[in-house]
Amino acid sequence: MARDDDLKTIHDLIKDEKVAMVTTRNEGTGALTARPMTTQEAQFDGTLYFIVTAEAGTVSDLQSAAPVNVSYRGSSAFVSLSGTGRVGSNPEKAKELWNDSVAAWFEVGPEDPQVQVLTVEVDGAEYWSVENKAALMIDLVKSRVTGKRPDVGDNDTVDL
Repeated sequence: MARDDDLKTIHDLIKDEKVAMVTTRNEGTGALTARPMTTQEAQFDGTLYFIVTAEAGTVSDLQSAAPVNVSYRGSSAFVSLSGTGRVGSNPEKAKELWNDSVAAWFEVGPEDPQVQVLTVEVDGAEYWSVENKAALMIDLVKSRVTGKRPDVGDNDTVDL
């Protein structure tokens, strides 16, 4: 699959999923921490954007560029994206991404230094998708009777 096809596949799987779990590693303890965040752009082109407050744990975890995982659970797919995360003040990008949902979380505007932009450059993905949930449920029941593994849909990895 060509890069454009891979990007379209991932876009199609996550386009309707607004909330992702963003996992970072705490530089001090090494612990992995996942936090729910709202994805800020609808068109996936290999980069994801999130608006966070300067006090967020994500900001302290990403003082320098660091590996992150972003996962989505949709009605017909699970998607795990790996890449490099960076957090910083970017008033221009914050203004571009600003909307009523973001504003609800902040008492300040996009120009304020408390508003930070988390940018994730995605370099790989793995997904599991199911086209027909009813067929999946039947296959799961059938597998209990036959002892054969169910067909749970498509699974693939993508290098971006």
